[in-house]
Amino acid sequence: MTNPRHNGLRSVAEQSEEERGGPGSILSRQSRDHAELDELMRSYDAAGSPAERGRIVAQVGERALRHAFAEETVLFPAYRKFLAGDDDELTRHIEGDHQTVNDALEQLQRADPSSADYDATVRHAFEVIRHDAHDEEDDLLPRLQQAVGVEQLRAIGAAWEVQRRTSPTRPHPRVPREPPGNVLAGIPLAVSDRVKDAVDHALPVGTGRRRAAPAVLAATAAAVLLVRRRGRGRGAGMG
Repeated sequence: MTNPRHNGLRSVAEQSEEERGGPGSILSRQSRDHAELDELMRSYDAAGSPAERGRIVAQVGERALRHAFAEETVLFPAYRKFLAGDDDELTRHIEGDHQTVNDALEQLQRADPSSADYDATVRHAFEVIRHDAHDEEDDLLPRLQQAVGVEQLRAIGAAWEVQRRTSPTRPHPRVPREPPGNVLAGIPLAVSDRVKDAVDHALPVGTGRRRAAPAVLAATAAAVLLVRRRGRGRGAGMG
């Protein structure tokens, strides 16, 4: 049943994959990611210990941040391009919600999952994530679907997936929410985040090896960035 609040637009959630433009369409990619995020958030209630809840929140955070970064660098610019005559209040509102979630995740990253206020912060972040998913599936994505063809929806989807896979994985409170600032800031942050992720996975917290990790992390991130810059410089000179 169509929700009249959205001017007769048919929600992406009510459409088949074929109607959305196939599995590679931005509509299908967003819808799948929303569903997987929701499943992760639901698993929080079934968690048996504070440590398990903390792990689930970390997984939700990484996925939500990747999703938001891909929206801000690909989906929202596409929406503004193809619906240039529309009021852009919706994407601005969602970007504000992204910042709210980002700030909550930064707070949770430093918090004890067994503390009294941890659960309230988690549930607020989850509520905002779900609210944005409804705004996108019920309004933003159907509007984009009306404005462009299937091939363009698939091209946007492919670009969105590239950005999602290469995005930062941790909250960064001062990252710009719009291009080109978010794209330029995202490159070094994504490298740094992946080094930190590797350290978290490989080195036990509280060990001497772990305490030595910041220096190793900084050196590794700097080396990776230098290689990437040199590679771009060589590519720019080819013709």
